[in-house]
Amino acid sequence: MATAQKLPTRKLGSSGIVTSAIGLGCMSLSGVYGASSDDDGIALIREALDRGITMLDTSDAYGAGHNEELVGKAIKGRRSAVVLATKFGNLGGRGGKVADGRPEYVMSSCEASLKRLGVEVIDLYYQHRIDPTVPTEDTVGAMARLVQQGKIRALGLSEASPQTIRRGHAVHKIAAVQNEFSLLYRTEGEETLRTTRQLGIAFVAYSPLGRGLLTGAVEDPTTMSDNDARRRHPRFAPENIGHNLGLVQKIAEISRKKKCTPGQLALAWLLAQGDDIVPIPGTKRKERLAENIGALAVELTDGDLAQISSAVPIGAVAGLRYPEGQMKSVYV
Repeated sequence: MATAQKLPTRKLGSSGIVTSAIGLGCMSLSGVYGASSDDDGIALIREALDRGITMLDTSDAYGAGHNEELVGKAIKGRRSAVVLATKFGNLGGRGGKVADGRPEYVMSSCEASLKRLGVEVIDLYYQHRIDPTVPTEDTVGAMARLVQQGKIRALGLSEASPQTIRRGHAVHKIAAVQNEFSLLYRTEGEETLRTTRQLGIAFVAYSPLGRGLLTGAVEDPTTMSDNDARRRHPRFAPENIGHNLGLVQKIAEISRKKKCTPGQLALAWLLAQGDDIVPIPGTKRKERLAENIGALAVELTDGDLAQISSAVPIGAVAGLRYPEGQMKSVYV
């Protein structure tokens, strides 16, 4: 096994955990965006580790536990090189519930994730979706007990509003908040940043490439496979995609001048928003993985950053970021 490359690093709040400045979102390796192969997924994760990525992000909701099992197989024998992040509580409507934040559910979910991952401790454990029927204090209190038991190292919240973040942080220090943040989706991301920075919490940005839209590779959503979840996302709907591709074209024009790809420019812009931000782009392809890592070498001046921000102003994207029925479960 080759020695892993070294990438720039960033801290996860005050947890003492240090991770590569870019992580790998593993969700797409479990068939969410079309067919996937376990062997290819394992190979991709190991390639990411070889290239210096240390943060791997998964959830018990991805493939109903399949993704955690896949990640567990991929990191076997390499656990010490990984900042392992997983999540609990996103039911996605099962049993009529979107989320479960009950303390007993927190404890049982952690045990199940540890078993699937094949590890003794999880580095960063997120509440994946906030349960409005359970006080945040109770959920975070249970997560804090997991820290005391040595089963997790640090706490995270995902799709949490500033109010929820503050309430949770008052019970136990939150190391990271994972919300959607990209050039295409900034309003709530920047609101969240103001809160996380006041509290010394890292911001882990998921969908930093707008589910592939910002790479410039998506030109016709009708060519996506029938089981690609993006077919249901409003930004890719026929009435919105033309407008949104126009925004991406502006990014592509700037990227040509900077001699990088549109995706690299979008990631470099996000990285430049502060060293407390860790983007976790996902991919199934090794060439895209290498491209994403290449964003760390893209240097942007203040003028470049201003030009990029004005090319895709806040609120410019057309369409909600999730289907309407799912919007009630985010930013809670």
